[in-house]
Amino acid sequence: MTAPTTASVPATLMLEDGKKFTGYATGAIGTTLGEIVFNTCMTGYQEILTDPSYKGQIVLMTTPEIGNYGINKEDVESMAAQVAGFVTRRLSPVTSNWRANGSLEGFLRQQGIVGIAGVDTRAITRHIREAGAMRAGINSNPEVSHDELLSQIKGVKGLGEQALVEQVTTPQPYWLKSPEKKKFLVDRLVVVDFGIKQSILRYLQTIVKTITVVPASTNLAQILEYEPQGVLLSNGPGDPENVPYAIELTKKLIERNLPTFGICLGHQIISLACGATVSKMRFGHHGGNHPVQDLETGKVSITSQNHGYATMPDNFPDDTLQVTHINLNDNTIAGVRHKHKPVCSVQFHPEASPGPHDSVYLFERFMREIFEAVPPAC
Repeated sequence: MTAPTTASVPATLMLEDGKKFTGYATGAIGTTLGEIVFNTCMTGYQEILTDPSYKGQIVLMTTPEIGNYGINKEDVESMAAQVAGFVTRRLSPVTSNWRANGSLEGFLRQQGIVGIAGVDTRAITRHIREAGAMRAGINSNPEVSHDELLSQIKGVKGLGEQALVEQVTTPQPYWLKSPEKKKFLVDRLVVVDFGIKQSILRYLQTIVKTITVVPASTNLAQILEYEPQGVLLSNGPGDPENVPYAIELTKKLIERNLPTFGICLGHQIISLACGATVSKMRFGHHGGNHPVQDLETGKVSITSQNHGYATMPDNFPDDTLQVTHINLNDNTIAGVRHKHKPVCSVQFHPEASPGPHDSVYLFERFMREIFEAVPPAC
């Protein structure tokens, strides 16, 4: 299958500091703005494009060629593309896979995602690593000048200034019930949706009988109406400080001794609720090859990560929290648990998608320990 392309249309990627890269347009023609991040996954671009945690971000893929296995109906993390823009070295014009029902180029165009290819992604990645995360823009509209593009970039709000969770959370509660007749680890789980990936819910359905997914703004009284045995705080985009209502909810969940598990943004929210500091990272972790060590077992797992904020070791509340996991690339905190309450969290994606499945056991471990008197050993 050969996909039609927009390769004849010139495009520009410009960074906030004025650095400029020229290539050709992919996807929709136009202008898009956002924070630029790089992702080191070799596959999984469809999951990346549809991951709500990327809301407001332009994603650059470090793998030289992207798109050769096309797009299918199954490998999505939400109902639509979430990224602000897409950057590749080469977008494959050929789609070859038995599961494919469309091309990546066609998907980007259909979803209205402005992209650019033909740029030196290695040079851009090195620049981001040295200069740090910054705003950027992609333009393939000939009526927009370079000066005008740079002005638009400098005018766009940073991730820390945007209410991104409100744009990706479910507007209403919904329920997922497993059709299988078997013994589940947990009967009732509430998931607070800050921008949850569908792959997390798909895995949870294999070990939980009934899952109730609720909006990010749901309060404790509303959650208790579902009589949950545990609560999962999901992944999501942006700065955790921008969801103060979630931090307050988490404090109440902890006070009530309701078993709570956090993933990525959920991990950061738990950290803040327990008195830890969460700060923006220099360029974040985005990819499927991050080594994380479980400090209790010594085991090292290769993990999938996608976050621009992290729990800091400075002023860490040692009387309340214990560090359970560290990222071996930079020694950042990758997991914590409460010393006195059934609460734990990780800064990576146990379900992977895309990425390795080394740490999927954490879901089952937490579910099994919901019924234990001791805090979950996440």
